[in-house]
Amino acid sequence: MNESQLLLELFGRIPPLVSDASEGLDADQLVERPVDDANTIGWLLWHLARVQDDHIADILGEEQTWVGGDWASRFGLEPDPSNTGYGHSADEVLSVRPDGPAAITGYLDAVQQRTETMLRSIAPEDLDRVIDDNWDPPVTLGVRLVSIADDSLQHVGQAAYVKSLAAGSPPAGSRAW
Repeated sequence: MNESQLLLELFGRIPPLVSDASEGLDADQLVERPVDDANTIGWLLWHLARVQDDHIADILGEEQTWVGGDWASRFGLEPDPSNTGYGHSADEVLSVRPDGPAAITGYLDAVQQRTETMLRSIAPEDLDRVIDDNWDPPVTLGVRLVSIADDSLQHVGQAAYVKSLAAGSPPAGSRAW
């Protein structure tokens, strides 16, 4: 397995997990909070797709899928490329209102297609290329890709946990609120 195949495998795990975390929920359930000021399932899944879209578009020097498509309206938002969810207040979290699971999975699928196209063309030497020198040490493409996948997997895990709590069956070993 080469680097490209490894990254495709890693990123390929995200969409099925997002689908599982949103499957069977309606628009109202996607915006329910488990406790006051918590992130909603809809926000968590929207945010992970937005971060991937933002970061991959930046790497490629292209417009975000969010801006060029009709996705924002399906979430009750404007197509603002800077709105990825970072720093959202409790009220802003509630402003993210997907019209159903298909909005989430459809948007992520569109983002994922571009990501996979990019990943198929990655050569080993590309992973060491510095893409953001605003950090110390500067961020390489490899580090950024791991960061995107890590963020996505953490958020989808959070969404799956919130869904299990709402269903009244938290994962084994966890405590309900």
